Amino acid sequence: MDTDTPSAPAPTMTLSELAAYLSVSTQALYDLRSKGRGPRGFRVGRQLRFRAAEIEACIAAMESADGRRHRPRSGT
Repeated sequence: MDTDTPSAPAPTMTLSELAAYLSVSTQALYDLRSKGRGPRGFRVGRQLRFRAAEIEACIAAMESADGRRHRPRSGT
C-alpha cells in the first residue's frame, strides 16, 4: 500500500446544492451566514463552497441550540 498518495479532498457543495439539500432558499443561507449561524464556506473564484464536515457541524450546532430553546417541560 502506497502511503505517499494524497487522499482525495473532502466533498464540497455549492450554495445552490446546499440550499436544495436543506430545503431552504439561497437567501436563507446568506441570512444565516450574515448572522454567524450558517456553515463556514470558502470561495472558488466567485462561487461559495461548503465542506461536508462544516455542513454537519453547523446542523449539529443548530440542533443543539434548538434543543436548549425548546426543552421539554417537566411534569407533562
